[in-house]
Amino acid sequence: MTSAAKTRERLARLTEICLVLPEASRVDQGEHASFLVRKKVFVYYLHNHHGDGIIGFCCKALPGDNQRLIEANPRKFYLPAYVGPRGWVGLRLDLSTVDWTEVKELIRGSYTQTAPKKLLALL
Repeated sequence: MTSAAKTRERLARLTEICLVLPEASRVDQGEHASFLVRKKVFVYYLHNHHGDGIIGFCCKALPGDNQRLIEANPRKFYLPAYVGPRGWVGLRLDLSTVDWTEVKELIRGSYTQTAPKKLLALL
């Protein structure tokens, strides 16, 4: 599989995970995408954001979890520009393998921090 095909496949899988959540939507922005619930972003897909060379996604983390994840595995996790200092964490999708169970867990956690309580009751 080519690198471009792998990138498309991984974005498709990320999209499936996000859009199964109540009232989630996707907005494409060039090579990037935002996943929203009621106009609030809970996941960003980033492709070489500001020339950082990373293909990944970032999402909200619980207080302090972003730093703990990065310290535990800096090859996989990173502090995304702009939103990282506000508690977000990035996970690389450009590595040889991706733990999709972990991806789902992170996305669901970010969604629960963003979505209204009425939507959380639907989970």
